[in-house]
Amino acid sequence: MEKSIREIADLIGAAVAGDETVIVRDLKPLDEAGEHDLTFIAQPKYLKMLKTSSAAAIIVPPGTVEPDKNLLITDDPYLAFGKLLGVFYPIDHGAPGISPDAYIEDGASVAPEAVVHPRAFISRGARIEKGAVIYPGVFIGKDVTIGEDSVLYANVSVYAGSIIGRRVILHSGVVIGADGFGFADPGQSNTKIPQIGIVQIDDDVELGANTTVDRATMGKTWIKRNVKTDNLVQIAHNVVIGENSAIAAQTGISGSTKIGKSVMIGGQVGIVGHITIGDRAVIGASSGIHKNVPEGFIGGGIPPLPIKEWLRVEAVKTKLPEMRVKLMRLIKQVEELEEKINKTGKEQL
Repeated sequence: MEKSIREIADLIGAAVAGDETVIVRDLKPLDEAGEHDLTFIAQPKYLKMLKTSSAAAIIVPPGTVEPDKNLLITDDPYLAFGKLLGVFYPIDHGAPGISPDAYIEDGASVAPEAVVHPRAFISRGARIEKGAVIYPGVFIGKDVTIGEDSVLYANVSVYAGSIIGRRVILHSGVVIGADGFGFADPGQSNTKIPQIGIVQIDDDVELGANTTVDRATMGKTWIKRNVKTDNLVQIAHNVVIGENSAIAAQTGISGSTKIGKSVMIGGQVGIVGHITIGDRAVIGASSGIHKNVPEGFIGGGIPPLPIKEWLRVEAVKTKLPEMRVKLMRLIKQVEELEEKINKTGKEQL
């Protein structure tokens, strides 16, 4: 693909400083970009590399000046570069149509504009809308709905009754609608409680590989619009995740917890059940959340602390061995002093 700097600027809404007619043929990292490549600088610390870059053009933040370079100036260079990656490297999911090696049960509805690859299994009552892409090894259960332009990569499983919205991306190994972890008399009879609810995933959600979303005991587990998860995230029964939230890898969310809008959760966070995490909260990696988190909270740890206090605690941890040595020395000195005082007192008596 070839595009002029002017064409690229129009695509990303950038201002141009330099020669608009220069042709770009590829996108490359800053340290690899050559005379026909486009790259970007998003962090101020990398601006020092601007002078030495051989790139045909560089996407930069406002206020950047370099007279000898072709610059595309925009508020968010990383976002702009990401948009261009989609333009220069479009994903080819295959031609619309149903492979003869896919298994479609009677009573399933598959739009002719959908792409269904070999070895996919679509159960009766399921509805696959136009533009949806179903890769090999995908299982779609009874009465499932897959919305327009959604993509289910290889070996995704969607259990019966689940509702998947439009433009949803489910990466390989995702499981939607498995039974929630519901047992009476735990640790003894472990009597299973039937899980009769569903999972609803709204538009523009993306779930990373091997993420699992359990069906509700009753009602629904609900992932709202534009939520993004990393790989290996566990979302338990009756959890609700508010729109635009982002969750990093290996996080586990226990049953019936409600997560607000635009919440950011770091990796390896454990969240207990039946609590609420407020809108726009930011929770640091490896935190343990055991109670409600207020709206706008920023911090982490076990138990979670506001960010300044949390960072002070973390900074002290590395000094604990040294502090212990000093403390033991002080204790010994105090004991020796007490012994001396006691001895002196007895002699005076």
